[in-house]
Amino acid sequence: MSTGPMVIKVGGTTLEDQRTAPALWKAVADLHRSHAGGVVLVHGGGKAVDAHLARLGFTTERREGIRITPADQLEEIVAVLAGRINKSLVGALARVGVKAVGLCLGDGGSIPTVKSARYGFDPGRVGEVVPNAADAGALLRVLLRHGYLPVLSSIGLDAAGEFLNINADDAAAGVAGALAADTLVLLTDVPGILDAERRVIPETTPGAIDAMIASGVIAGGMIPKVRAAADAASATRAPVIILSGNDPEAFASWTAGKPVGTRVLPARGR
Repeated sequence: MSTGPMVIKVGGTTLEDQRTAPALWKAVADLHRSHAGGVVLVHGGGKAVDAHLARLGFTTERREGIRITPADQLEEIVAVLAGRINKSLVGALARVGVKAVGLCLGDGGSIPTVKSARYGFDPGRVGEVVPNAADAGALLRVLLRHGYLPVLSSIGLDAAGEFLNINADDAAAGVAGALAADTLVLLTDVPGILDAERRVIPETTPGAIDAMIASGVIAGGMIPKVRAAADAASATRAPVIILSGNDPEAFASWTAGKPVGTRVLPARGR
């Protein structure tokens, strides 16, 4: 039986919704205490970043669901994600009795990252996780072994120690792969992957996801989310769960074993 950790990604409106937050953090705390491998929380915070940049007079641009990250915006993005949001989450978990430790992907070389070259356009200082990097996740394993819950912002460091902005879904998938997680949960602002009739698809595979992207059923900001889920399922050979972080019952229902959200299964033979 797997004793790998559970990786949970939160972001977007989930971080902004104060109504559901207390119940969510309590559920995360309970899971961290009961799950043999512990929990690692990975977060984004795009809405808070957008609001902060707008106050400073910057324009936010996204392509293919990815934030274009000019160098002159990067320090402000880091300040929000690795600063205010990260420490707010540590505080929220402390209030429900969890020993949380706030880090970014680059701290202690936890999750190595490089500037991304995967796009057909220049996204600026956008990075990606280095797959199968030596010693990836070592610091996180030490923390988990001693009962701490790592809280990781999606900010990486390149080989020169310069900041990189990582899509939070990609970051969570990279963390899950590095730690051989037994489950990755992506909490989002929709109840799961939706079909053409806007109904939740209970279960899917990387091949089916590719087909839905090609047909336009999956579009916009859901594209990097489902691709990260497919990559993580294939890398860890474990299911990835996509469900609503805004529904106060969804996460608790899932931890109780009820069928909610969408399960992304690894492709056979991969």
